[in-house]
Amino acid sequence: MTGSVERPILFLDVDGPLIPFGPSSSRPQRAPVSSSEASSGSGNPLLERLDPAVGPRLMALGCDLVWASTWMDDANEAVAPRIGLPQLPVVRWPEVLTDVGPRGLHWKTRHIVAWAGRRSFIWVDDEIGAMDRLWVSAQHEGQSLLHRVDPGEALTDHDFAELARWLRCTMPNHP
Repeated sequence: MTGSVERPILFLDVDGPLIPFGPSSSRPQRAPVSSSEASSGSGNPLLERLDPAVGPRLMALGCDLVWASTWMDDANEAVAPRIGLPQLPVVRWPEVLTDVGPRGLHWKTRHIVAWAGRRSFIWVDDEIGAMDRLWVSAQHEGQSLLHRVDPGEALTDHDFAELARWLRCTMPNHP
């Protein structure tokens, strides 16, 4: 594909960005979990907090979506269908996590940067900190946005506006 630019990757966590930890009374709720879902092991009551409108909004950003969550393959089984996402690639975490790296570096950071390679990416998580931003800016050759979501709210209109603004400013040829 000569002359084309690869779409940016959007690494997506589940707990916090998609499943809020705060009160959910003002949030649209999915239909209650069915008995077939409960018997398949996906009857987690927190799944009712997922907003079905989020999936189409994520798809509309024009990024290659990738699960970056400890849910791993379960995100494709339990989360994706509830929010209208297709099966997505999954970042595979190591079996044993080590504390290699500077103090305060999130254990996901190195793996996300390695997965991205040279591609530009957005990482949406509720545990991103200053050390993660410093490390990524020093270690990653492409453009990146590490976007911390308030885990009590999950993704909001403000978050989507910021993601879209970054894509427009950083990647002017992005659809």
